Amino acid sequence: MAEAIKQSVRNPAMRWVGIVLVAAALTALPFVLAQVGTAWVRITNLAILFILLSLGLNIVVGFAGLLDLGYIAFYGVGAYTYAILASPHFGLHLPFWIILPIGALVACIFGVLLGAPTLKLRGDYLAIVTLGFGEIVRIFLNNLAQPVNITNGPRGITLIDPFRVGGFNFSRTSSIAGLDFSGPIKYYYLLLVVLVLVVVVNLRLENSRVGRAWMAIREDELAAQAMGINTRNVKLLAFAMGASFGGIAGGMFSAMQGFVSPESFVLVESIMVLAMVVLGGMGNVWGVIIGALLLSFGPEILRYTVAPIQYAIFGKLLIEPEVIRMLLFGLALVLMMLYRPAGLLPSATRKRELEEHD
Repeated sequence: MAEAIKQSVRNPAMRWVGIVLVAAALTALPFVLAQVGTAWVRITNLAILFILLSLGLNIVVGFAGLLDLGYIAFYGVGAYTYAILASPHFGLHLPFWIILPIGALVACIFGVLLGAPTLKLRGDYLAIVTLGFGEIVRIFLNNLAQPVNITNGPRGITLIDPFRVGGFNFSRTSSIAGLDFSGPIKYYYLLLVVLVLVVVVNLRLENSRVGRAWMAIREDELAAQAMGINTRNVKLLAFAMGASFGGIAGGMFSAMQGFVSPESFVLVESIMVLAMVVLGGMGNVWGVIIGALLLSFGPEILRYTVAPIQYAIFGKLLIEPEVIRMLLFGLALVLMMLYRPAGLLPSATRKRELEEHD
């Protein structure tokens, strides 16, 4: 069976058939989910945002081997950049196709600011510094309300403009060819297009000269430097590129929600994104996508099923769904680290590393 699948993947005609089937499924998905409930379309949109964040963090952690516990800060920077430039807060209402590149650029600059002082750090020391950076950004977002009100403090920024293309508003329901496209469904298709572009960029980076330089640094930084790789610039590039993806995701989150506050960018979110990368398989683009999907949909499915199961068995709610959700989430990660330490779909290099250590 496995050999048959490999043969079909190598066949160009079968590959294109597979691509067409996947594209058709993804195109129909939001309308199928809408029949269950609009909430599931929103959950799917948030899952795509987490995939974007995971792919950005995978550049830093998976490709370059640099542990970053403050990655959610770049998400927050992108979200607040969009909120400030597309809301009544400063009276600016710039179009999204201008703000998104600006948000990516600002996040990229923050990535360089984080990477520059940490070039000589590895392992635990790098983790502590990046963790501190993430907390510093959150505290700034929480306190930049005086003497000049930039972020509106803990109250956050409201009435953020949705994406608009001409007279096409992404937050309103529209009827096209007899189908009703609600706001979440419109954002789903936009997020899907951005995700495809980001996946293509990641796949190209993985097999590029820069990608191989990142992996060489991950394996042995001294050997990479001896081979003529400018480790300083290459590591800065990893931080900058990873941060820019976080900035794009943050801008899209801000437009979708219409509201941002510092509470959306806490340390737990950074840990969640890192867990997605580790669970799926560090350094493998497809593995990271699988990990992000599992940790995005799995907890939500548990949230909606745990309470009815308890009522059916015991006639009452014994344990809150959120408690069970976190317990099962933690148990799943422990089991993964014991039995699949390289992740569900690890990169070949990462898998070989662990086998050699064993």
